[in-house]
Amino acid sequence: MTTTIALAGKGGVGKTTISGMVIKYLAQNQTGSILAIDADPSSNLNMVLGLDLEWTVGDIREDMLAQVKSSLTAGGAAMGVMPGGASKREYLDYHIRSSLAEGSRFDLIAMGRSEGQGCYCAVNHNLREVIDSLSKHYAYVVIDNEAGMEHLSRHTTRDVQHLLIVSDPTQRGLVAAQRIADMSRTLDIRVENLYLIVNRLPNGVIPEALQAEINKVNATFLGAIPSNDDLTTYEFSGKPLVDLGDESPVYKTVAEMMQKIL
Repeated sequence: MTTTIALAGKGGVGKTTISGMVIKYLAQNQTGSILAIDADPSSNLNMVLGLDLEWTVGDIREDMLAQVKSSLTAGGAAMGVMPGGASKREYLDYHIRSSLAEGSRFDLIAMGRSEGQGCYCAVNHNLREVIDSLSKHYAYVVIDNEAGMEHLSRHTTRDVQHLLIVSDPTQRGLVAAQRIADMSRTLDIRVENLYLIVNRLPNGVIPEALQAEINKVNATFLGAIPSNDDLTTYEFSGKPLVDLGDESPVYKTVAEMMQKIL
C-alpha cells in the first residue's frame, strides 16, 4: 500500500524545504521506495534533492498537444492515435516514465509549467491515470504543491493519507492555512489526516497571540519548526538539502513530526 504525504500552503512558507526534510527522513528511516512529485510550476524540488531535471510533465503535455494539432489533418490524432501509432495514453506513459529523475532511494517527477490555452480535460485525465499507475509502485509518495489545493485532484486521484499545511508565523499565513483546510474537504480525493505546521518560528517559542490564531485552524497542530540561519547558509552553498546533517534543528523537528504521524 502506498502512503501519500502532500504539503500545501501559501507561497514562500518553506513547503519545498520541508518536503526535502520529509523525504530525507523517509529515506533514512523507512523501508520501500519513495516518489517525490513536484507540483509547483517553478520546479525546484530537484535542487533540494540533488537530482538533475531535464523534462517536466508540462513539457511532455505541451509537446503531445503540439503533435496532435499538427496531425489533425491526417486523421490520426482525431482517432486517439499519435504519430507512429501509439495511443495518447501510451505516449504519455512512456515519456513520463522516461522523464523520472532517479536517485538511490527516491525518484522525482516534476509537473512543470501550468496549462496553456485550450481544453486540457482529456489530457489531464490521461495524466492522472499515468501518475496514479506510476505511484502505486512506491511505498511513499510525497507531493510538494504550489500555493492552494484546488489543483491537487488534477494531478492524482489517489487518497492522501497525510496533508501537511505549512504556514509562516503570521496571521496572513494562518488565514491561508485555514482556507486550505476548508478547501481540502471539497476535493475529489479523500484526505485522511490534516495537520498544521508553523515554519520559521523565531527562537522556537510560540507567542500567546500566535497560539490563539493556530487554535482557529481546523487541523491538528503538529508543531513549529524553528528558524535557522545555518539552513539558510547551507542553501546558499548550493548543496542538496537532503545532505543536511541529522543534527540540524530543522531536520530534527521534521523527523519528530514524521515519527508522530507514521
